[in-house]
Amino acid sequence: MRALHLGVLQAIVYADVFDFPLTLPEIHRYTVGVAATPDEVASVLGPSSPLAALLYREDAFFMLADRRHLARRRRERARASRALWQRALMYARLLAAVPFVRMVALTGALAMENATENDDIDYLIVTEPGYLWLCRAMVIAVVRLAALRGDRICPNYFLSTAALTLDDHSLFTAHELAHMVPLAGLDVYEQMRRLNTWTNQFLPNADGPPQHIPPFTAWRFTRWGEALLRSPLGQRVEQWERERKVRLFTAQGRGIPEVHFSEHQCKGHFSQHGQRAMQTFAQRWADVVAAFNLPSLHLE
Repeated sequence: MRALHLGVLQAIVYADVFDFPLTLPEIHRYTVGVAATPDEVASVLGPSSPLAALLYREDAFFMLADRRHLARRRRERARASRALWQRALMYARLLAAVPFVRMVALTGALAMENATENDDIDYLIVTEPGYLWLCRAMVIAVVRLAALRGDRICPNYFLSTAALTLDDHSLFTAHELAHMVPLAGLDVYEQMRRLNTWTNQFLPNADGPPQHIPPFTAWRFTRWGEALLRSPLGQRVEQWERERKVRLFTAQGRGIPEVHFSEHQCKGHFSQHGQRAMQTFAQRWADVVAAFNLPSLHLE
C-alpha cells in the first residue's frame, strides 16, 4: 500500500472510534498525514483498490467491513443532532453576549453531527485576556439557565486570546480543531488556526472550518457590562475568582494531564476523553495492522 492508502484507512479507523462512518469529502478532509486532492482520495477507494477488502460502503458512507451497522447509527445520530442544533445556536447567542467573550465554538459530538438526544452541548470559549475567570463565572449562569430548560451545555474549555497556541500536538487535538464549528468570532478562529499550523502534520487537507457551519448572527448587546467590569473592582473580582478556582480545580485535577488552569486557560477535561480516544484508536489500528499485515505506523 502507498502512504495515501494508509492515510485514508487511518481516517476511517479514527472515525470508527466514535462509531462514525465517513463520506468521501470527510475522508479527504481527515486523511492522516498525506496531502491529496479529492480525486486522489477517491481513486484509492475504488473496487480495484487494496482497501476494497477492508471497507464496506453503504450509500455515501464508508466504514470498516465488519462495522456495517454504523451507517444506520450515523443516520440516527444525524437526526438527533439536527434536533439539538437549534438549541445549541440559541445558547451560543447567549454565550456570545457575555462580556469579554471573543469566540464561541461548538465542539464534541454535536460538532460532528454525531450526537445522541441525551448528549451534552460542548463549547470552547475564547475571552479577552485578563478577564477569563470573571467571564467564566458569568457563563455558568447560562449553563444553569439551560439546565432549568432541561438542556446540558458544557463550556469545558476556556482560552484567552493570549493563549491560542496549543501545546498538545496530537492527532486528537488536531481533530478537535478541524471539527470545531466557530459560531461567533470567526476572526479569532482564523487566528487560532494560523497559530496552530502543526495540525497540518496530522491533517494536511483539513483547511478552515467544517463545511456544515450554519448561518449565525450573534446578539449585539451594548458592551456597557465590559466598561463597568474594567474597573478596579472588576479586576479584583477577576483575581479573586481566578485564584480560588485555579487552586480548587488544580487540586481536583492533580495527576490528570488533560486539565490545566491558569490566568489564560481553563481546560477542565477531567474525563480524559482525548487520552482514552487515542488509546482506543491505537488498539483498533493495531488490530487492523495485524489482521491485514499492514505496515506498522507510530501514532501520537
